[in-house]
Parts: sequence; structure tokens; C-alpha cells
Amino acid sequence: MAGLAACTPTGGAQGDSAVKPDYRGTETRLLDSDLVEIRARVSGEGAGEKAATDYAQCAAAQYALVRGYGFARHVRTNVTEEGGIWRADAVYTISPALPQGLKTIDAEVTVADCKDRGIPTV
Repeated sequence: MAGLAACTPTGGAQGDSAVKPDYRGTETRLLDSDLVEIRARVSGEGAGEKAATDYAQCAAAQYALVRGYGFARHVRTNVTEEGGIWRADAVYTISPALPQGLKTIDAEVTVADCKDRGIPTV
């Protein structure tokens, strides 16, 4: 369930419609057999640190599934903003079994949640 807590909707909601950022793409780099770096960029209304980290987490969950793993664990995320573009540089471990730690992500559940919220996972 920790994965869902980290993928909660971003702020900026007014009434029933939430302001969505412009998802500007992700880059994925395998650092080791079970360690992946995700770089995600967002801009526009609704963009910010949370939107960037959520986007990176959604991409990490999808990457775990693509590699045949069911879980990920957040290691660290650095977020910067320049010229209205928020960048998240995040590192996750991926694994076939639920890893130890507090920041674990069930990849299948997280990807479904991200899609429901309109956050791209590819």
C-alpha cells in the first residue's frame, strides 16, 4: 500500500477538475541488474515537486513490469526546477518479490492507479 500513498493526486484541484501538468517525458537508465534511475520532467499548471516525483514513480513501476518484476523500492529522488520545468531524478530497486523497507511499490497496482489519474507510465 505504500506505493499508493506515494501516488496520491497532486494539488491544484478546483472543484471536481484537477489541474494537470504537461508530462514532458522520462528517461530510464539501468544502473545495475536491479537498480534503475528514472529522470522525469513536468511543466505547466499543476507542475511541481510532487507532480515530478509522482511521474517518476509511475515510470519506475511500469519499468519494473516491463522487466518482469512485480515490485520496486524507492531509494532516493532529487527534484530541481529551472525555467518552469520540474525535473525529478529518482533511483529505485526492482525485484520479483516484495522488498524490505517502507517505500515499497506494488508495480501493477501503481501503474493502474497512475493510468486512472492520467499520469503516463511510458
